[in-house]
Order: sequence, then C-alpha cells, then structure tokens
Amino acid sequence: MVLEIRAENLAVSYGEHKVWSNMNITIDKPGLVGILGPNGVGKSTFMYTINKLLAPSEGKVFLGDTNVADMDFKEIAKHVAYVPQKSDETFAMSVIDTVLMGRYPVSGFVTTKEDIQFAAKCLKLLGITDLAMRNFNELSAGQHQKVMIARGLAQDPEILLLDEPTSNLDVYHQLHVMKMLRDIAHKKQIIVVVICHDLNIASRFADRLILFSNGSVKCDGEPKDVITAENIQEVYNVRSDITEVDGRPYAVFHAHEKDWDF
Repeated sequence: MVLEIRAENLAVSYGEHKVWSNMNITIDKPGLVGILGPNGVGKSTFMYTINKLLAPSEGKVFLGDTNVADMDFKEIAKHVAYVPQKSDETFAMSVIDTVLMGRYPVSGFVTTKEDIQFAAKCLKLLGITDLAMRNFNELSAGQHQKVMIARGLAQDPEILLLDEPTSNLDVYHQLHVMKMLRDIAHKKQIIVVVICHDLNIASRFADRLILFSNGSVKCDGEPKDVITAENIQEVYNVRSDITEVDGRPYAVFHAHEKDWDF
C-alpha cells in the first residue's frame, strides 16, 4: 500500500509574506508527480512542509495517518528521501561513501555488505559507477547532482522528493534521469515528486502534474489537462501553441518582441 501525502488547509508564511493558504492536496497513488509554477509560488515550500523542514502557519500535513508535526526527523527519513536543488556540502568524501549516507535511516551507523551493494546499484542507475572512488568535492555540478539523487535513492524511500533534479544536467541526462525516476516510481510502486521548470520534460514523463499559481493550485491532473495554452498564458504570461509528441502535450513558446514589456 502506498504511503500517501495529504495536506489539509495548509498555509505557510515567511514573516508577513503568506506564500499560500488553505492548500488541500492529496497524493495517494504511486507514480511520478510533477510540481510546476513560476518562481516564488511555493513549490519548494510545499516539499519543506512534507519533510518538516518548515512548519506550516496553519493546517496539517500527513504521511499516511500520521501528522508530520508528531514525527521526528529520523522517523520521517525512514519513509521520505529529499534531494534539494543544490547542496552546500563540500566534504572530501568518496562518492560511494556519500551515497552510503543515505543508508543511515535504514541501517544506522553500521554499514553492511547489503548497504554497499544497494549503494552500488544506485550509482549504476545514475550511470556514475566510474565516479565511486572520486572525491565528492571534486565533481562538476551535474555529477554532484547525480550523486545526491543516488543518495536519495539509497534510502529506499516510500516517498522521494526532488527539487529540480535536472537543473544542472544536459538534455540527454535530463531525459535519462526523468525516465529513471518514472520507472522507479512504477516498479517500486512509490510516490516520486519532482519540482520542474521545464514544462515539456514534465509533460513527457509525469503521471500527474500540479500547477501552482498565486498562492493556490491552478490545475491538477494529467499532462493533457494541465499543459494547455490557456494555463500557460494565465500562469506564466507566455503565449504558446500546444502540439503532441509521443502522445503527450508539447508547448511551443512564442518569443516575439511584442510579447515582452520592458
């Protein structure tokens, strides 16, 4: 049975600035869920409330039947893995040891043979087995990001949260990572939530898209219901034409000078 995420009447504020209020979202089916929206609408904030990095000003977040506020961080880590957009971690540790850190919620401080095999499998999934003995702080931004994704996968979570996991990757590896995440969600029957700014990549791989706008959920559903010219115009103030590629909506954006008001 999938461990559901449920936000009830959720509100979050930074000082006097309210990001959103009365947010109600339930994610209760396995698959890849894409979170979309312009900068500053609360996409990362939503993830912070799920893993208790940020306490809501109103409302509650549940993992299954348990209020996140009543869980400690180690208990949350047994169920939820979070991969931030970028990490300030610059420790001189090998890549394999960095990925093994993801096994801590499962095995504690004792690393087993099974932990090493699991970490090696995660490196293989990301195509970075050759980096295993390299120092983490010597990697490029793209390699760094792949290692962080591998560390999240090493937790073997029921819910995997990733904040813009493809932002430092070239086109080939963006496609590879998104397909891998979708396939893992389906094979393991878990929830994988991805914040993504590329509407077309999100449309191509996500089972469900949630579009945030102006402190609320503008649209929530299959890609064909979310990636529309009307939604893009209203939320992003960008004109577009929608075509279809591989059975999924694909947006072609207009960039005429008259579209921009500087």
